[in-house]
Amino acid sequence: MNAIVTQMIILFILVVVGYVISKKKMIDAEFDRKLSVFVINIACPSLILSSVMGDTLPDKHLILPLLIVGFATYVILIGAGFLLPRYLPVKVSDRGIYSFMLAFGNVGFIGYPIVASIFGASAVFYASILNFPSTLLIFVFGTLFISGDQGKMKFKWETLYCPAMIASYLSILIVATGWVPPKVISTPFTLLGNMTVPSALLIIGSSIAQIPIRRMLGTSSIYITAALRLFIVPLFILYLSRLCRVDSTIADINVVLAAMPVASYGTLFCIQYEKGETIMAQGTFITTLLSVVTIPLLTLFL
Repeated sequence: MNAIVTQMIILFILVVVGYVISKKKMIDAEFDRKLSVFVINIACPSLILSSVMGDTLPDKHLILPLLIVGFATYVILIGAGFLLPRYLPVKVSDRGIYSFMLAFGNVGFIGYPIVASIFGASAVFYASILNFPSTLLIFVFGTLFISGDQGKMKFKWETLYCPAMIASYLSILIVATGWVPPKVISTPFTLLGNMTVPSALLIIGSSIAQIPIRRMLGTSSIYITAALRLFIVPLFILYLSRLCRVDSTIADINVVLAAMPVASYGTLFCIQYEKGETIMAQGTFITTLLSVVTIPLLTLFL
């Protein structure tokens, strides 16, 4: 329990650093925008590729069942994203922002360290495969939710060929062929990928700094969304997993991943599309703060 709380605090400190250096005028909104472009197009794809460039590749026999559970989970999460915001007291044009917050959690940035803290380092492999659908879907449905105009979500085919998606396709190919890249290839991707987490968290902190503190407290819709994102929907997924007799270890890891705070990419996408930055920053801030309590609490049900 202490290890989980410690990990959450460490990551939260990076958000605070971003907040402070923005208040000190060391970085500004334009810097955030450019760094967001770097993270989305360079750092994140490198992180995806580096995850399959270790000395040993994942067991092919485990990949399919993990993928099935992972995709089934995101059917539920994305379905919740489409359905539940219709019942929140928010503007139609803002529904896509709440949809994103419900559908996508901060698995890549926070989920892996938390899973390692709870289940051990070996469980990170399971987490990476369970989270693979998110890698594919966040750049399709995530941009679909946020880029929608007046509540009308427009699918953009080019999202299937964005850098992160190309990296996802290549990672599948690497695992399928069993190719282990030499260090001269894998190390640059690892170094670039390692920039993803601190960069994204600094951007979140900087985005928060540009919003008055009173507005960061959020509305009732933000807190309802936080309760659904962090606790209610994950418990529903746990119930379905037990009902379908999913392996307990896989089910437990999957539920913890489903209970992560709002994905940092939400802020990056909002900056990129110049829409909903305040709402997304509020949701990210509040869910990240509350997750210090809700994630340890959720583990009591496992």
